[in-house]
Amino acid sequence: MIPEQNASKGVAPLSNKPPALTRRVPRVHDLAPLMQFKKPQLGAAAKLRRASTIWDLRDLAKRRTPKAPFDYTDGAAESEITLRRAREAFTNVEFRPGVLRNVETVDLSTTVMGRTSALPFGIAPTGFTRMMQSEGEYAGSQAAAAAGIPYTLSTMGTASIEDVAAAAPDGRNWFQLYLWTDRQKSRELIDRAAAAGFDTLMVTVDTAVAGERLRDVRNGMTIPPALTLKTVLDASYRPAWWFNFLTHEPLSFASLNRYSGTVADLINSMFDPTLTFDDLEWLRRTWKGNLVVKGIQTLEDARKAVDYGADGIVVSNHGGRQLDRAPIPLHLLPEIAAELKGKTSIILDTGIMSGGDIVAALALGADFTLIGRAYLYGLMAGGRAGVDRTIEILSTQAARTLALMGVDRIADLKPEHVRLLSAYAPLSGSPGLDAAAVD
Repeated sequence: MIPEQNASKGVAPLSNKPPALTRRVPRVHDLAPLMQFKKPQLGAAAKLRRASTIWDLRDLAKRRTPKAPFDYTDGAAESEITLRRAREAFTNVEFRPGVLRNVETVDLSTTVMGRTSALPFGIAPTGFTRMMQSEGEYAGSQAAAAAGIPYTLSTMGTASIEDVAAAAPDGRNWFQLYLWTDRQKSRELIDRAAAAGFDTLMVTVDTAVAGERLRDVRNGMTIPPALTLKTVLDASYRPAWWFNFLTHEPLSFASLNRYSGTVADLINSMFDPTLTFDDLEWLRRTWKGNLVVKGIQTLEDARKAVDYGADGIVVSNHGGRQLDRAPIPLHLLPEIAAELKGKTSIILDTGIMSGGDIVAALALGADFTLIGRAYLYGLMAGGRAGVDRTIEILSTQAARTLALMGVDRIADLKPEHVRLLSAYAPLSGSPGLDAAAVD
């Protein structure tokens, strides 16, 4: 009765199932194509290949690196509010794609400080780098050279100016300077960088005193590392790191005299809290290459840096490692770009963890970006190969994001391609800001 009722209503009888839906006993030759097991891939190289995001590299880095150096990279100042907000700013970007555009070929190259970079990001200056992984600055500079992007050596690096130049002779190397109270020592570093072929000097201006980096305080972070019972126990789970550490040249600040103590002690005892904009004039006279000011956190200071001779600025709050609750670079960027775009090179760092983050920064007015933590996660995950993987992940993500937005080259990115949805965004109505979406 039921089949007849169904038939009268125009519903196919249950007995008329399509052949593909009729159950049968599986045949061996049908199962064979479904049971091709993937050959296991073991070792560090395989793990790097499986890493699809910078967060994956961070997970690898955390497993392979003792707590003190990992936390030095991963942490920020005080309650780490600034770092969380910087990352949330990127998370709360909305892309506004165009469709029916020809994006068969996406060009990620751009111009920064008068020269072409194959990608719209470079490697930021980082201190203690060989503490993170023994290849340190050598891995970073060589990976950057291979990718055709700039590499920035820190004053507090653990490889010297000359050694980095020798390790990456074909790379584009920049030097980051902390101005000492002893100007003669600063002059010596500047002269060494010029002699080694570094074309850009990046002076950091947001470290009048050291930020309160509580993770480092609690871990007793020093150079060289202190071998306490806690650190020995922590190291027992990471023998490869310790083997590399103990069998390579002892760590030191290669551009400085040998120094033992905390980062905060070094900054507070050696760096100049009396630094003013007038010192930029001295640097401008002393240094003949590109001069970049890193640590700009207001439009007023951006203007003044350009007025005092800077060829470029880095909109940065030091990765959240100095002043907690500092301005968020991505939110400050549209305001600075509206006034200074084309008058100076605008570079952005802090919080970048994906290629999409890089695209968002470029759309909001940055000419270029720098990666610090993302690079160090790759370094800790796998040395030079890990840095290569970092660059590969970010470039692949950036190219994919551009294509899906209907953009085939960096120069065509505009503020209209993004919208800021963060509750922390300023209520200025600047380009790229959806004021109605702000809490």
